[in-house]
Amino acid sequence: MSKKVLVTGGAGYIGSHACKALARAGYTPVTLDNLSTGWRDAVKFGPLVEADLLDRASLDRAFAEHEPVAVMHFAALSQVGEAMAQPGKYWRNNVSGSLNLIEAAVDAGCMNFVFSSTCATYGDRDGEVLDENTPQAPLNAYGASKRAIEDMLVDFSAAHGLRHVIFRYFNVAGADPDAEVGEFHQPETHLIPLILDAVDGKRAALTIHGTDYPTPDGTCIRDYVHVSDLVDAHVRGLEWLRAGKGDRVFCLGTGDGFSVREVVDATRHVTNRAVPMQDGPRRGGDAVKLVCGSKRAREELGWEPSRSTMPQMIGDAWRWHQNGSYSS
Repeated sequence: MSKKVLVTGGAGYIGSHACKALARAGYTPVTLDNLSTGWRDAVKFGPLVEADLLDRASLDRAFAEHEPVAVMHFAALSQVGEAMAQPGKYWRNNVSGSLNLIEAAVDAGCMNFVFSSTCATYGDRDGEVLDENTPQAPLNAYGASKRAIEDMLVDFSAAHGLRHVIFRYFNVAGADPDAEVGEFHQPETHLIPLILDAVDGKRAALTIHGTDYPTPDGTCIRDYVHVSDLVDAHVRGLEWLRAGKGDRVFCLGTGDGFSVREVVDATRHVTNRAVPMQDGPRRGGDAVKLVCGSKRAREELGWEPSRSTMPQMIGDAWRWHQNGSYSS
């Protein structure tokens, strides 16, 4: 029987892709999800444990039943606007839930922990190419909650020997090249699926928030990583831990980034369709340019973001978008 990995948030966008990558690598992914934002239909590569991280007893039962060799932790609330308006919700769900999970893992003797963090822990680092040593200064409860979980892992490593790998990254895009799973949010907030909705007529137009930034085309620049590349790094992080290597933080990015208009132009080229657009005002808190490098991940994990070109990300997303959705 293959080794089991407990994947929190495995019914969500990134988590479902991680489950497929784990299955391909010879593991059995056990999805643990409360289905608040995930989809039962996205759980295709292993069993589902429907449970909430705030319910410690359900976590203990999951560890006892499945005896995983590792945890891969994706489950989190992640909307910046909501985090600014309802910080308590984020501290309770993300931090208290993660504390329950970490304690349950340690008590069960499951001492390999891969954590999906975020470059939001850095705050507004406009124009820098971020790396693992960039000072962290989160600007909202989302970034702050993720940094708190990182700190928690360091403390549990020192006290109990919990081995961990932490990944930080910006925007995730694309979909499984086989279109078995993909990106499907309700409501949708991510740029590429919003563009594809406009292309498809599912929304009247894409609103570009801010066209007067000091960039070549006036729109914000962000780093994007293909979801398949991202989860490949997570599997490599798991193998890093199982090989007995030490706690490590890795940034995952291209170091370049794309402007909103560049993403729109690439979508127009890939789909061969017009993209209805309208200009809107800047959003509060949006930085001009946010990108991160991946030198450490390339050198130490042998990771390459081979699918993280904009045509590839949009092409895979478009393939999924035309027929893919979840109903439950």
